[in-house]
Amino acid sequence: MTETNRPQGTLLKIFNTIKQALKGDENFDYTSGSIKKAVILLAIPMVLEMLMESVFALVDLYFVGHLEHSSYAIQTVGLTESVITIIYSLAIGISMAATAVVARRIGEKDPVAAAKAGMQAIIIAVLINSIISIGGFIFAKDILLLMGASQEAADYGVNFTRIMMGGSLCIMLLFLINGIFRGAGNAAIAMKSLWLANICNIILCPILINGFGPIPAFGLTGAAIATTTGRSIGVLYQLYHLFNGRGILKIIPSYFIPDFEQIKALIKIAAPGVLQFVIASCSWIFLAQLVATTGGDHGSAGYQTALRIMMFFILPAWGLSNAASTLVGQNLGAKQVERAEKSVLTTAKYNVAFMAVITVVTFLFAQYIIGFFTDDILIQNIAVEALHIMCLGYVFYGIGMVLINTFNGAGDTWTPTWVNFFGFWLFQIPLAYLLAKYYQMGPTGVFLSVPIAETAITIASIFLYRRGRWKRVEV
Repeated sequence: MTETNRPQGTLLKIFNTIKQALKGDENFDYTSGSIKKAVILLAIPMVLEMLMESVFALVDLYFVGHLEHSSYAIQTVGLTESVITIIYSLAIGISMAATAVVARRIGEKDPVAAAKAGMQAIIIAVLINSIISIGGFIFAKDILLLMGASQEAADYGVNFTRIMMGGSLCIMLLFLINGIFRGAGNAAIAMKSLWLANICNIILCPILINGFGPIPAFGLTGAAIATTTGRSIGVLYQLYHLFNGRGILKIIPSYFIPDFEQIKALIKIAAPGVLQFVIASCSWIFLAQLVATTGGDHGSAGYQTALRIMMFFILPAWGLSNAASTLVGQNLGAKQVERAEKSVLTTAKYNVAFMAVITVVTFLFAQYIIGFFTDDILIQNIAVEALHIMCLGYVFYGIGMVLINTFNGAGDTWTPTWVNFFGFWLFQIPLAYLLAKYYQMGPTGVFLSVPIAETAITIASIFLYRRGRWKRVEV
């Protein structure tokens, strides 16, 4: 082969791998062959999937940030999203259990057991979320007031919160069914469902917020209707591919008959998984409330703006780190521990490189990014400060995400749960309160607590990863 042909051959291989990743290939064996290719095949659609999930909040933020009462609107969106992180926690926890079990069964070449496990996870999710959505709809205004919103802001945003909380089942199913597809090795379906949901949201948001032709302007409430509708369409797309019988998971009605042994096994894995994210979510809720009480409406709006932008950059990294979860689960199922370890290292290298680039971009262009979402100078100043401080821990976030997904993919959900408990509740929350209140640093103290705590959590995770308990967990 000539020197000219070699680069062309390499580029063709790269192009074909990207094409394969975007198309989705459940027939690819992640327990053999190139680990780099396996990571790329999973990571590309997972990154794009999480990028689309983060776009939901940014689309809402952009349109409501230009409403007349933008500080109330941004605060409402941010505080509601902070509370909904509890639902995200439940969804992620249950989906992690589903991913771990489905991936392990696929690694054992038992797709029937994988399909049954996935359907039992859906039963659990529907039952739990029904209670939460009803309570959230009824107590929407009380939730906003409890989070530190002013009476005026709560009155202004109550309908937004009601719709978002009431329609939260679509959030739960979107995460869970995507977790099932990821466990089966088809991350492309998960990605496409989020793309479809976001396209619908982007189209509906300006129409329902500002009105179009015979459609009246719903203002902030229109953002909630658009987001919930978009996510629901994404779920319908997932269900179609889940039940069409063409994938590795063949679903039949009998799989929806409750299997209490299977449900018990899933809950055993999911409970600490849910708990670990509830612990983290409650910490973020406390930080949001602390900023609202020390920085007022503008301080809260600025922090929520920075947080949404930070999530936009971090969620793709979370998607990349999800590759470790699937690869660890399937390779442990195939009794290939060394390959599982190599998969973790490869994924971590990619994530560190990605987060290093994002750190530079965020730090240098924070002012321009924030200015795109709001014209309010007070909100801009606080948001830029928050983003500058919080982005300093991005590289550590990237490593920590991979290790958390490694533990969870192996079914060792208790290890990251304890790490989160000590890192968030016994370190981050007291530190934020101390800096914000005792040292009177206000919101700045809260911002500083974020990268400090995340760095400490990552260091603890590295130590526990090296101990190797995750390699010996049975699921």
